[in-house]
Amino acid sequence: MDKATDRHSSKVDAYGVAAESVAQPSQAYTNVLVNLIPPLTVGAVVLFWLLSPRSLTENPLSIMIAGFVISFALLGLERLFERHEGWRLTWKEFATDLFYVLLVYTVIGWATETFADGPLASLKGQLGITTPWIMQMPLVLQAALIIFLIEFGQYWMHRAMHDWYPLWLTHAPHHHVTQLNAMKGFVGNPIELFLISLSIVALLDVDSVALFCALSVLGVISGFAHANIRSDPPLFYSYIFTSIRHHSLHHTALSYEDTRCNYANSLILLDRIFGTYREGESSIVGQDERKRLSIWEQFMFPFQPVIEKLKKKRGAETGAAKGEP
Repeated sequence: MDKATDRHSSKVDAYGVAAESVAQPSQAYTNVLVNLIPPLTVGAVVLFWLLSPRSLTENPLSIMIAGFVISFALLGLERLFERHEGWRLTWKEFATDLFYVLLVYTVIGWATETFADGPLASLKGQLGITTPWIMQMPLVLQAALIIFLIEFGQYWMHRAMHDWYPLWLTHAPHHHVTQLNAMKGFVGNPIELFLISLSIVALLDVDSVALFCALSVLGVISGFAHANIRSDPPLFYSYIFTSIRHHSLHHTALSYEDTRCNYANSLILLDRIFGTYREGESSIVGQDERKRLSIWEQFMFPFQPVIEKLKKKRGAETGAAKGEP
C-alpha cells in the first residue's frame, strides 16, 4: 500500500492522449476553482460573523445552525466533486455520522459546559482573572487567538492519545473509520470527544461573536480535512491549515506507527513547528485490518482490555470448578 496516492496521473484511452489534452484547459480551470473552495469558504464564514447584525451573531443558536449548514454544504460538495469512490457516503454511514453530530451538540456539549468550561469560568471569577486587553482587540484577531489556543490544546491532546495507551483506547475508534466524509470529525468514543473539546478559552474575556466565529472557522477547516472532496487548496492555505491530504495520511491503514503524524485538527502549521508533519496522502484508511466498528463497539472500545481480562478470569474459574487443568 502506498502512503501517498497520485490521483492526477494521466489516463490514456483507446483514442490516445490527444482526446484528453483537448479537455485539459477547462478541466484545469475547474480544478483551480475547486481548490479555492476551502479558503473561500473560510473567508465567507469570517465575513458572516463579522458583518452580520449582532442580534444574529450573539444568539447561541446561530453557532449550532452554522455548524449544520457547513456540514450539509460539504456533503453536497462531496457529491459534486468526489475524491475517492471508495469513500462514497452510504445511508448507513450517513446515519452513523448524524448520530455523532447530534451527540456532540447535545451530550458532549453539556458535559463540556458542566465539567470543564463551567468550573473554569467559576475559577476565573474566584481568582479574579481578567483579560481586558483581549476584548480591546479587533474581532478577527480575537477569533484568531481563540483558534490558536483551541488548536494548540487539541494538538497536544491528540498527540498524547497516540503516545499513551490508555488515551489511545479512547481515540482508536476514530481510526476505525474506513472512509472519510464531511461529518467524520464528529465520530469517536464519547470519552475522546469530551477530552478533545477541552480548552482554556473559558478563562479569558472574549467577545461571544469572536468565539462563535472561531468555532465556525474550525468547523469549516476540520470539515474539509475529513471531506471526500477533490480539493487540494493552494499553499497559502495548506501550509497553515489542515487539508484532506494531510489528514488522510494520519488515518492511513498502512500501520499504527504511520498514523503518528499530522495531528493538528485544523492548524497543520503546529505539526510543521513541532516536527510531526509528514507529506503525502492515503486513500485507504482504518486500523486493525480496516474493521469498521458499530456505535456500541465504539462506545465500549476503551473498556475492552478490562472486559477481556474479566472473561479470561471467569473462564479460568469456571474451568477450575469443573476440574479442568
